[in-house]
Amino acid sequence: MVDLVHVPADPDHPDAWTVEGTVQVGDAVDLALHGSTDFALDVPTTRATLTEPHREVHRLVALPDGAPRTPASVVGRAMVGLPLVGNAHLAVVYVGVHPDWRRRGIGAALWDAGLEIARAAGRRVVVSDSSYRTEPPPGPDALESPTGSGRIPVDDDATRFALARGFTLEQVVRHSVLDLPASVDHLRADPGSDYRVHLMQDEFPAQWLDGLAVLRTRMSTDAPSAGLELTEDPWDTERVLADGADIRRRGQGFLVAAVEHVPTGVLAGFSEVRYPLDKPAVVHQGDTLVLREHRGHGLGMLAKIAVLDALAEARPDAERIHTWNAQENAHMLAINVALGFRQASVDAEWQRPL
Repeated sequence: MVDLVHVPADPDHPDAWTVEGTVQVGDAVDLALHGSTDFALDVPTTRATLTEPHREVHRLVALPDGAPRTPASVVGRAMVGLPLVGNAHLAVVYVGVHPDWRRRGIGAALWDAGLEIARAAGRRVVVSDSSYRTEPPPGPDALESPTGSGRIPVDDDATRFALARGFTLEQVVRHSVLDLPASVDHLRADPGSDYRVHLMQDEFPAQWLDGLAVLRTRMSTDAPSAGLELTEDPWDTERVLADGADIRRRGQGFLVAAVEHVPTGVLAGFSEVRYPLDKPAVVHQGDTLVLREHRGHGLGMLAKIAVLDALAEARPDAERIHTWNAQENAHMLAINVALGFRQASVDAEWQRPL
């Protein structure tokens, strides 16, 4: 039997200990899979996710029945994300179980509870993901992405768990790592007088809010999404400002390189990184996008190199950048490979109707 407890946002709630339990399980899962906790959430960040400005988030933890209600007793956790602006038809559900407690029905119990939350919210589609240490070669031991790019292992607990619950594999995502400092001088190019880069650190200047909102909105439609039932996720200036405040509230910093088309004053593209302030070695690549009407001028590479240059000053102790790209996104992957990113693992993007 499993005891499920909802994680409260209020740090003074009697069950606030569940946040620490969530983090401990997340650390154990990531250590077993990736050998590090580079992208595991800490306590302040986990608590901050429970009050996101444009998404309703529910978290649950699982304890063996009768176990003391302490962080050390937590053996599994789940997260349910309910978008409140775009994609209000879907729910994002993640489940993780401590490696020492798997195959005991804990994941199934958490999953069933997550589905009930999604149903109660009126959602009709569920998306989830799973991670794998290596990408298998083509053959009977691999499940191919329907996009024709990328594979995941068939004989894996996560794959079997998803397929048994009616999920369909929609996309495979490559996780890559760039060791810092990176050697990029040979990739620098002059974009000409029509384009100019603007750097932003930890805040968004008022003059670029409208342009950033357009870029964020277009990111939701222009990035490859395979067969995932995703719709436009609209951004406005208020949401851009709220996002910046939310990043800071999580104990993170950010850098954005935005490329202006000088003749029109329009932002033609951008690249963003975020970094946990308590992990000076770690950086996470966020979105990178060039508007379709401005592609073909090397602006993606321009923006990424600008961010790397700024990182050297803003985060001098940074040792590595993690990034994720759809395996079918050949153009962005080519840019990353040229910069020196190496493949570290793969993720599966799953979907099922409710």
